[in-house]
Amino acid sequence: MSSSRTERNQIPPESSAPARSPSQTKSPGSLAPASGSGGSAANPGAVEVTMPQMGVSVAEGTIVEWRKKPGDWVEADEPICDVSTDKVDVEIPSPASGRLERIVAEPGATVPVGGVLAEIDSEAKPGKAHPDEHSGAGTTKSDESTPIAEAEADRSRFHSPVVRRMAERHGVDLDHVHGTGIGGRVRKRDVLAFIENGRDAEQAPAERPLHIESPYRPEGADSDAGRPEPMSPMRQAIARHMVESRRTAAHCTTIVEVDFSRVTARQQELREQMKRRGVSLTYLAFVAQATVAALGEHPKLNSSVEGDAIVHHDDVNLGIAVALDEGLIVPVIRRAQRLSLEGLAAGISEIAGRARAGQLEPDDVHGGTFTITNPGQFGAVLATPIINQPQVAILDLEAIVKRPVVVEGPDGDSIAIRPMSYLCMSWDHRALDGADAARFLASIKDHLETWEKER
Repeated sequence: MSSSRTERNQIPPESSAPARSPSQTKSPGSLAPASGSGGSAANPGAVEVTMPQMGVSVAEGTIVEWRKKPGDWVEADEPICDVSTDKVDVEIPSPASGRLERIVAEPGATVPVGGVLAEIDSEAKPGKAHPDEHSGAGTTKSDESTPIAEAEADRSRFHSPVVRRMAERHGVDLDHVHGTGIGGRVRKRDVLAFIENGRDAEQAPAERPLHIESPYRPEGADSDAGRPEPMSPMRQAIARHMVESRRTAAHCTTIVEVDFSRVTARQQELREQMKRRGVSLTYLAFVAQATVAALGEHPKLNSSVEGDAIVHHDDVNLGIAVALDEGLIVPVIRRAQRLSLEGLAAGISEIAGRARAGQLEPDDVHGGTFTITNPGQFGAVLATPIINQPQVAILDLEAIVKRPVVVEGPDGDSIAIRPMSYLCMSWDHRALDGADAARFLASIKDHLETWEKER
């Protein structure tokens, strides 16, 4: 268990989260069924579907999509809706078998843990008609205004982040995919079926029209107002956290330049043997190990601000920023100070893969004590990252490029071509001073530029 100490002997809830190995992680769909309470006097067989506790630090979730509509039969443990919890999408399983009686929380609603999402009639029988099916053609006007009618609204152009990511990866035009979800919404299984059945026939070009639309537009008809698009739950979470961080922390940025010659030589020596063991050795793994070593030498940086107290953490829970098609997510490597270079490389590859596959749990993105982001992989050379609250700093690895530099030698100075990069660190002036940041970055620089073979 990660231990922590504060200047006021206060221990935050997140610091007590137990460490997990990759083999202990579960897929989002492996959540325990949402607990259900007993029925009401009007319907003693009604079972409430509630928002389950999906992580020690998760207090609420936002409904993304209902997979069932009122009147549908559901089996116990069958996923009935998708919920977004602070960047991670999870499936909510049914607590009992029965007929979905009513939906309480519509898509887009944010519900606290324990809040009621829907009700299931556990006394209903499979195949038995429910009351709405007896009305037939005599459906009343009031029936048309029920949640069933609302659920049937056209949702064919509303796509979840998972669906968009899958379509982007396989080059699928979602306009050509038939949706089987409520209101014609395209679901993950629809995209998979489209890919398996062959999309070429589905996306065959239509016959050329006999004429094209005239380019003429009346005055004022062509507006530059743009096309509004609602933010996804992930985008909304990122927006909230970034704005809150800028409002909360006194951001400063310090930058150092690092010569990666030693690291490059060591990477070339180890790359093939690690590849044979299934480990991808990247520059980020070297920077991560140097950072963990520097955090041991400068523990002030491995802390967080909780109210008016600074919490110092003994374990380094290293957050690694992973870029996704729809945003950014920061899964955490627990107790990184216990891992070797190979262990860190494997851990980074494992959490990045699960993040891109949508297989993270809510607890995987909480409890970090220090974060590293790597925009250099996309060619960026300088940045000022925003701190991941409540941490006190975030390190940014920029692109490693060959540049001419002045080097000192026994015969004097000379110009040489070296693989160089900038390490940019944003830090919170509430908890740190400029000297703390400079000494910490100097320590990382020293570890990288004097990398020894035995490390």
